[in-house]
Amino acid sequence: MTSRLQSSLIPKFLALSIGGFLLLPMLLVVVMSFGEGTSLRFPPRAFTIDSYIVYFTSAGWMVPTLNSFIIAGASAAITLLVTTPAAFAFALFDFPGKRLVRLLIMMPLMVPFIVMALAYFFFFGQLRLLNTMVGVVIAHACLAVPIVFLIQSANLKSFDWTLVRASQACGAGHFRTFRYICLPLLRPSFLVAGLFAFITSFDETVIALFISGRAASTLPRRMFESVRQESDPVVAVVSTLLFAVVAAVAIVIAWRREAGRSRSATRDLERE
Repeated sequence: MTSRLQSSLIPKFLALSIGGFLLLPMLLVVVMSFGEGTSLRFPPRAFTIDSYIVYFTSAGWMVPTLNSFIIAGASAAITLLVTTPAAFAFALFDFPGKRLVRLLIMMPLMVPFIVMALAYFFFFGQLRLLNTMVGVVIAHACLAVPIVFLIQSANLKSFDWTLVRASQACGAGHFRTFRYICLPLLRPSFLVAGLFAFITSFDETVIALFISGRAASTLPRRMFESVRQESDPVVAVVSTLLFAVVAAVAIVIAWRREAGRSRSATRDLERE
């Protein structure tokens, strides 16, 4: 009995310890976001919400925040539009050079970001796309392509293609088959892939430092410049707000899963 109790408590203790170790730095940042002063300090000498007021009333912070959401949303949409046909083609057809094409799609994961940033800097300079949101969107979309492609390819491997053949045998065209058969079944994978593409773009800093400039500055670039130049406490505010959004999304997802499980359990009891 004692050995069983210990074997059940040890994994829980390890999980809580690791979770606490990962969460503690974020909690320190949350505390610092309410600190008084013009620089980051722990522990704070006094507590205030002045840094939050500065963030929400300063164009120097709100414009990069809006730019990041626009760029991340656009790059996620472009990535899905590009990778979805590619993933279907790889799942359905065999063609010469298939492995080579797959390797080329995976290249952004293999090349260091600093190398890609330099390449984009010189290439976009020739196309006059430096310091533009279009250039940042294209670069971030290319960066997210391999991640989204892997997610979609993994889901298509377990997809039941007999449903597609049955739909086409009943007279449905390719578009109707995708709209009414593939899309409903693959919607979760599309949502996950789009979320990863959005996060990849929203969190990217190195390439943005090289090609975004002042005109298309993103939030990570603004945070980097703020920490490097003045250690602005508003950085802690941004980190706290992002942490709150992620925590809220995680809680909603967990609540929906638990609600779905309870509904399914209720249905099973009603059937019995």
